[in-house]
Amino acid sequence: MSRISEDQVKHVAHLARLAITDEEVQKFTTQLDAIIGFAEQLNELDTTNVEPTSHVLDMKNVFREDKPGKGLPREEVLKNAPDHQDGQVRVPSILE
Repeated sequence: MSRISEDQVKHVAHLARLAITDEEVQKFTTQLDAIIGFAEQLNELDTTNVEPTSHVLDMKNVFREDKPGKGLPREEVLKNAPDHQDGQVRVPSILE
């Protein structure tokens, strides 16, 4: 029994704005089912004495002090914008 259906793959593709063929739906369904199967194998491991980590190595991020600085002049920014109006960068609408 598949852990993911073709309808779910089509739904995720729609959400991601991807146009996929019926052949790709079948291919991705098989691949995602295998990925889910591998992830389920991890549930079989005994992790009771394993400390949770976000990374296998003990890493620390080093951040610089956040200091406000002067930005680019508006004219310089707008020179690189493909479309602008009234001193603002225009972008395509993505809301339906």
